[in-house]
Amino acid sequence: MPRRPRSHRSRPGQATLGIHGGAPPAVAGDPVVPPIVQSATFYGDGRGKGELLYTRYGNNPLQVQVGQKMALLEGAEAGLVLGSGMGAIAMSLLTLTQSGDHIVASKHLYGATRTLLEMELPRRGVTTTFVDPAEGREWRQALRKRTRLLYLEAPTNPTLRVFDPEPLAQLAKELGILLVMDSTFATPINFRPMDLGVDLVIHSATKYLGGHSDLVAGTVCGPAEVVEEIAHTMRLYGPSVDPNTVWLLDRGLRTLEVRVARHNENAMAVAAFLADHDAVSEVFYPGLPSHPDHRRAKRIMSGFGGMVSFVVDGGGRAANRFMKRLELVSVAPSLGGVETLVSQPRYTSHAALPTQEREALGIPDGFLRLSVGIEAVDDILRDLEQALEGV
Repeated sequence: MPRRPRSHRSRPGQATLGIHGGAPPAVAGDPVVPPIVQSATFYGDGRGKGELLYTRYGNNPLQVQVGQKMALLEGAEAGLVLGSGMGAIAMSLLTLTQSGDHIVASKHLYGATRTLLEMELPRRGVTTTFVDPAEGREWRQALRKRTRLLYLEAPTNPTLRVFDPEPLAQLAKELGILLVMDSTFATPINFRPMDLGVDLVIHSATKYLGGHSDLVAGTVCGPAEVVEEIAHTMRLYGPSVDPNTVWLLDRGLRTLEVRVARHNENAMAVAAFLADHDAVSEVFYPGLPSHPDHRRAKRIMSGFGGMVSFVVDGGGRAANRFMKRLELVSVAPSLGGVETLVSQPRYTSHAALPTQEREALGIPDGFLRLSVGIEAVDDILRDLEQALEGV
């Protein structure tokens, strides 16, 4: 039987949106790749009519186009590109709260996000209660009269826990507040949080969205009114993204779907290899049946991601020896690039946490975070194998 043609009204696929999303209709003579508009300011009509165009305002033509592309990828009304992932988080939280307000957040967060909530926002009169995201009752018990938002991260950095945002979205809706989620590790290819009721989705675009370890940027997607408020805060604090960086981000988004597919495939092979190695005591990867959130990840995600964390026998000293022996895999603190990178969170993302607190989050000495790249997977495995021999 012949296949029925798809309706022309059906939503374009993620790969199509990554290439064409947000682009204006083309006319003869237009460049296929949008140009860098390397200008800080733009001509006005002299009478104050129309929008004031100024790159710090985030309305440089390519800034706008890439923001629209991200909104389409996430299924949001609007998107905004900022100068970094932490810029996106900070501007969002500063916009949505004021002195006297309260946030309920997951305990499982990127280290800098935790520091922002725990140390910086209290200087502005905003407090945070941290809860175990797996315990639904804790979220409700932590609520106060001035609670303004719930904050979640999944998969988490670096233990790769996957928590279901849908019950929290229902709670937020009941209270008339927002659920904000950092979805950096998943990307909109593996997971679209807004499909489960999340209000605001944040990415460190430095990672998978850019994908080549050569830019620093962040994105926020959500309701148009909220995103515009965040854009206003960005104009005051100044973390807008420069034109060249946003052009690099657009380039990265064009290959996002195919890169993430390869990241997923390679990471699954690496996780299986590590899980069977005698020198490794524990592996964290949502794609493994042994992962505590495997069934949930399988239900809500379309791919398990390119991040694999593991603990080597012998603690910190063994981890140091392992890293020194690596030849192909590079020691570097970031993630999400085409190359495979490894780091120890005790020295990088979670260095600010006391040892006892870090261990309580499941990050002991000997814990390694691996960002599996898109090299030939046999080469990655070969390097990991020879490095583990020295452990």
